[in-house]
Amino acid sequence: MAFGTQDDTDEVMNEINMTPLVDVMLVLLIIFIITVPVMKHSVNLDLPRVSSQPHEAKPETVRLSVDAQGLYYWNENRVEEDGLAPLLQTAAAKAPQPELHIRADKEVRYERVAQAMAAAQRSGLRKIGFIMEPKPD
Repeated sequence: MAFGTQDDTDEVMNEINMTPLVDVMLVLLIIFIITVPVMKHSVNLDLPRVSSQPHEAKPETVRLSVDAQGLYYWNENRVEEDGLAPLLQTAAAKAPQPELHIRADKEVRYERVAQAMAAAQRSGLRKIGFIMEPKPD
């Protein structure tokens, strides 16, 4: 028994074994022969058509302004303080709920803005934002 010698059985094979390849091709051929007639016998259905465009209902925007004297304006129309709550409740009941944009004068007391925010929260408005002017450069 000698180590390091090569026999004729250890030679590298230079040929590709075609038998597994032929087996796979025959199996695929049988699968296609079986599935093609099944696909030919289909039921015709008249399906409804839909568009792929997303339909977004944009909620309206309500502007609530508070001027320097503490007076409220609902979309540029003057509103008394006791008339503000019913307007906010009506807006909160709409579907989709409108966005409330609060714009306050820089000279107004914060108390007036806080009262408007509290009334909006009590009425059930969920989308409240502030409008501010950018600083001049």
